[in-house]
Amino acid sequence: PEETVTSSFASFIHAAQPEHLSQTVRQRSKRMILDSIGVGLVGSTTRVFDIALRYCRLYSSVAVSSVYGKPGVKLSPTLAAFTNGVATHSMDFDDTWHPATHPSGAVLPALLAASQMLPPNTKPNGLDFLLAFNVGLEVQGRLMHFSTEAHDIPKRFHPPSVVGTLGSAAATAKLLSLSSAQCCHALGIAASLAGAPMANAATQAKPLHVGNATRLGLEAALLAARGMEANPLILDDIPGCSGFSAFYSIYHPKPLSAPGEHHEFLLEKQDIAFKRFPAHLGMHWVVDAALSVRNLFINYAGSFSPSLIRTIVLKIPVSKYINRPFPSSEHQARHSFQFNACAALLDGEVGLGSFSESSIHRQELRELLDKVVVEHPEDNVANFDKMYGEVALLLHSGDVLTGKCDTFYGHWRKPLSKESLLKKFRSNASHVLPEEKIEAIITLVDNLENLSDSSQL
Repeated sequence: PEETVTSSFASFIHAAQPEHLSQTVRQRSKRMILDSIGVGLVGSTTRVFDIALRYCRLYSSVAVSSVYGKPGVKLSPTLAAFTNGVATHSMDFDDTWHPATHPSGAVLPALLAASQMLPPNTKPNGLDFLLAFNVGLEVQGRLMHFSTEAHDIPKRFHPPSVVGTLGSAAATAKLLSLSSAQCCHALGIAASLAGAPMANAATQAKPLHVGNATRLGLEAALLAARGMEANPLILDDIPGCSGFSAFYSIYHPKPLSAPGEHHEFLLEKQDIAFKRFPAHLGMHWVVDAALSVRNLFINYAGSFSPSLIRTIVLKIPVSKYINRPFPSSEHQARHSFQFNACAALLDGEVGLGSFSESSIHRQELRELLDKVVVEHPEDNVANFDKMYGEVALLLHSGDVLTGKCDTFYGHWRKPLSKESLLKKFRSNASHVLPEEKIEAIITLVDNLENLSDSSQL
């Protein structure tokens, strides 16, 4: 039969082999795995994670898969994937790609759960695991390139709930060694389970988007493995009958070339962004800009004195759900340009403690928020590859101090060093694990290709 877009994706998933992964792709994806585990571990200390875990324990009949940060607690594979996905996104601390999505959290928990689910004599090795992870990333990245809409900060659907669900299905299908036809059906089933509205951003429901993506993608692969079928043209553009195109206003699907010498994984060309603090990616531009102008202010006045400031001008792109003048909860604060700029100005940093209730409701912070004015320059577009953050302090003296950030530290154009990534991982993991286990995870991930049983991870 004639090849379709959907069948090309299924063929790619089925045919990809470890030798198709370059050294760059392997190293970058291992950094993602390590960071995602650390983010999931610290995320297991949050209230939203506790809610999800209590819910899942109601249904834990086949408890074989581990839960982040909870030694001795096991759940069924799909519920473990869900719970660990929630942990990964509970603080909005997980990695971000371009076009915008959170790729690791939608894939890694499914693979960890599936590895523990399989019988002892069929456990995938570390190289199989790494390949499946990269297949999940590749499918997400290629799907996002089907629409120009996906390149900008989203307005309708939260991307990991859409492309992440299909990425999880693809990764799990690869780990389970499904046939090309089964991979095709797994993508189709996953499309029927995908999608979450952006209106739930900055709420406790947002982490469910990543939890559901990894869980439902796993379920889609398991259903396909047991014979369930779906539309074999789910990714194609069929006039009058929306498939995956239902999630995009502009949709131009392209086939995925076969893995091999003529195919280059997207991760080879497009590195990932790792966050230095737990907030929406857009916040990292305004925080670095605020820290820059804070240093200028201290040089100017000798110390940071808010009473000298008349107005704080933020120049940011138009994006309604992260333009929040007076956030009242931790999740709103993580999605507020104004809060993150003022917290950086006041404290000289933004970290885990910045989003505590006591920090959010400080009188001195509220007084700074009252001084904020937002502007949207035409050249500052809502696109993680093109946007910038600018913070200007208009002083009562008439002087103006300005800080600007085009590329924050951690962006794919300015990647975190190995030392910075390890520091972040150790800090996150230390909230729930002793030092020897933290170092053991670092060693396991660093030598993932040589691991005989990936379920050890």
